[in-house]
Amino acid sequence: MTDRIRDFLRVRRDLGRDEGPVMVLDLDVVRDNYTAFARALPDTRVFYAVKANPAPEVLRLLADMGSCFDTASVAEIEMALSAGATADRISFGNTIKKERCIGRALRLGIRLFAVDCEAEVEKISRAAAASGIATEAVQVFCRILCDGAGADWPLSRKFGCEPDMAVDVLEHAHRRGLSAYGVSFHVGSQQGNTGAWDGALAAASAIFRECATRGIGLSMVNLGGGFPTKYLKQVPGVESYGDAIFRALTQHFGNRLPETIIEPGRGMVGNAGLIEAEVVLISKKSAAEAEVRWVYLDIGKFGGLAETMDESIRYPIRTDHDGDRMSPCVLAGPTCDSMDVLYERDPYPLPVSLSIGDKVLIEGTGAYTTTYAAVAFNGFPPLQQIVI
Repeated sequence: MTDRIRDFLRVRRDLGRDEGPVMVLDLDVVRDNYTAFARALPDTRVFYAVKANPAPEVLRLLADMGSCFDTASVAEIEMALSAGATADRISFGNTIKKERCIGRALRLGIRLFAVDCEAEVEKISRAAAASGIATEAVQVFCRILCDGAGADWPLSRKFGCEPDMAVDVLEHAHRRGLSAYGVSFHVGSQQGNTGAWDGALAAASAIFRECATRGIGLSMVNLGGGFPTKYLKQVPGVESYGDAIFRALTQHFGNRLPETIIEPGRGMVGNAGLIEAEVVLISKKSAAEAEVRWVYLDIGKFGGLAETMDESIRYPIRTDHDGDRMSPCVLAGPTCDSMDVLYERDPYPLPVSLSIGDKVLIEGTGAYTTTYAAVAFNGFPPLQQIVI
């Protein structure tokens, strides 16, 4: 927790404005994170993953700093444009797009699109023709499958194709008159292994070589996201990832290094935010489980903590009673859905002195919280965000 967030929460409590959970995000941390990425990979363009946190203040700051933007929908494209980014700094990185959305993106000036199959290539080709846009001005990159080993939140199977198929997809784009631009992959969110990019870059290099034999000159590798933020475990610094990625690039591409893109989301904003929540109830389920308490908060999976699913992400939780004796707790949210349980398989240690009405601080929650809490399930309002 930064001093700025601590001071803000103290004033908010003093003014009696602390009703309901709130996520407070410190822009100074986002600014520092962007600078760190730019320094760690100085020859790589940063495309911030808008889905991580699309707060207008975050997008404006990053646009002013020179960031590009990875978007997953027309709405996110419009957000990035409204924040001051020009269309040439925006990619439509979702491999699953309606044809009319592709057409809208093209009319907004977007020329960089992700694909992972020939059917998606066909949609882009048709949309360009219908919009009167020269196909050769439209760049496509093909996403390949990546196993995600070492990631807390793997992103395998749904997005991407096998590397051998990627060559055919790119050749299909080339034959349709589109610009076959390059290859992308994602090594998995919250990737703790700095060497995870090596195998994917080896596959990308092989695709470059095979495409060259077919008369197609690729020029870009999208390294994706996966850069972690700190939760309960220590993670390597962004400099370590930059060094490892550069070594892998030189190993697999030699002196002919491709253009590169990174798409940090969690690593850009995760550690910039903190959620203040309240204890609603503390109970036990049976006398036999005397040591295990159930602690119900005014926030849960449906209020912004969806990434606790399968206990993949374990957030640091702080209280005013830290230092007291701890005991295992199952955490749960306030809704009437039985799935709204956070940590039951591996109960979370919390102070025995924790009481109803106490505040808890959930750290590392700047990414994928407000966006997952967009619907007022059970009438509980979406998670409030305050950017300072």
